[in-house]
Amino acid sequence: MDLTRPRDIRITCAPALASWLSEELSPLELPVISRTKTSVTTNGTWTDTWRLCLELRTALQVLYPLKSFRCHSPEDLYREARSMAWETIIAPDGYLTVESRVDHPSINNSMFPNLRLKDAIVDRIAAETGRRPDSGPERRGVVVHLFWKGEHATISLNASGRKLADRGYRRNPHKAPLQETLAAAIVLATGWKGESPLALPMCGSGTLAIEAALIALGRAPGLLRSKFGFEHVLGFDENRWSALRTAARRRAGKTPGVPIVASDLDEQAIDAARRNAETAGVAQLIEFHVADFARAPLPSTPGVLIVNPEYGARLGQEELLQPTYKRLGSYFKDHCDGWTCFVFSGNRYLTVHIGLKASRRIPFFNAEFECRLLRYEMWKGSKG
Repeated sequence: MDLTRPRDIRITCAPALASWLSEELSPLELPVISRTKTSVTTNGTWTDTWRLCLELRTALQVLYPLKSFRCHSPEDLYREARSMAWETIIAPDGYLTVESRVDHPSINNSMFPNLRLKDAIVDRIAAETGRRPDSGPERRGVVVHLFWKGEHATISLNASGRKLADRGYRRNPHKAPLQETLAAAIVLATGWKGESPLALPMCGSGTLAIEAALIALGRAPGLLRSKFGFEHVLGFDENRWSALRTAARRRAGKTPGVPIVASDLDEQAIDAARRNAETAGVAQLIEFHVADFARAPLPSTPGVLIVNPEYGARLGQEELLQPTYKRLGSYFKDHCDGWTCFVFSGNRYLTVHIGLKASRRIPFFNAEFECRLLRYEMWKGSKG
């Protein structure tokens, strides 16, 4: 199959992140062709997918289409897939993972399309080479993606393999951590780019702090990953990939020049955050403190403050958390003159108790929870 010509590449993301993902394409000089709630489509070559996997902060998957066709049944799927030259893409001694999103009345078992597509691929390779590649769910080889809705099906290569949110640094997740892509989008939504101090009370296992440090450095998040799906596709050019990585390293700065201060009342959380930051190679850029948010040190120069408090996801927690949100409002008024403060929360009833009027409410989703990033401008002398 020809992997040299430009195609419409579909980049998936978590709900509500498509606008931030679209903005990331501009410096890569790739167009935004279309956008949905959970994806952005651009146009580029197979090697452009390598750059996307390396550079994008808010994406989950990068899907390079191989074939689109009308599909009425699993038999149609098998026949169309069996006709494709898989022996030019997957080594006969390689490893294959098939993933799918299917919405069709003929399918009542979500795993059946995966099985039929996998059978078609390995049957084709066996007929052409005399050997059948191994297959399974581990995503340690070539990953093939099927999107089948109604009468239309598209088979793509998942260039990323594992989700791009898996940077590789979060080996100590602690409690309910933010997904890396969501954390990056939150930092981008504040407008912070390393030009002013950043304070992160309630930092948990440090995902916001680490993503902020990577943004300030201009360091490509894919540099932290050891393997992507595209590296297992036949014809992979190791020298070209090495050149892309080298160029990305050279673009990255060495220090943001402003303090990033992360704190949490939980000593175990700070220990996990520090170790995660060390794995990501940014620990030297972040000051970590064990402290209640109201007593955590702030840089002397105002900047941006981001806090991600609990928001009562479990039954009975909401009433217990009300005092925390009231304390946040008092803290902003009494200690944050000149700062731009952001609260990320999935509970609008709790955020009322902050007692301040947000100048902006930016929608996000954290898993199934609809959230808002609330912006509070704490002008000097303001009291709400």
